[in-house]
Amino acid sequence: MKKEILTEEHKRAARFAKALGHPVRMYIIELLSKQACCYSGDLSEILPIAKSTLSQHLKELKEAGLIQGEIELPKIKYCLNKKKWVIAQKLLKKFLQI
Repeated sequence: MKKEILTEEHKRAARFAKALGHPVRMYIIELLSKQACCYSGDLSEILPIAKSTLSQHLKELKEAGLIQGEIELPKIKYCLNKKKWVIAQKLLKKFLQI
């Protein structure tokens, strides 16, 4: 039986890195780190991109677990998922120090 060389740490770090791999997503994370939460409508007013494109970026960050969304009709409120953010920071720091 072959030993698996890719660990769960590799996979998780790569997933976080992929989610952070776009300047718009980096901006969203930076913005959310400076305030408690932000509504998707507010983000669409700040960022010069289509709402559908913004939705895709938010979806990518949410699927990676870096942000969480709460529906408050007619808007969605987004916040950093602080527990996952700490995990992402530790994992990425580990690999960046190699």
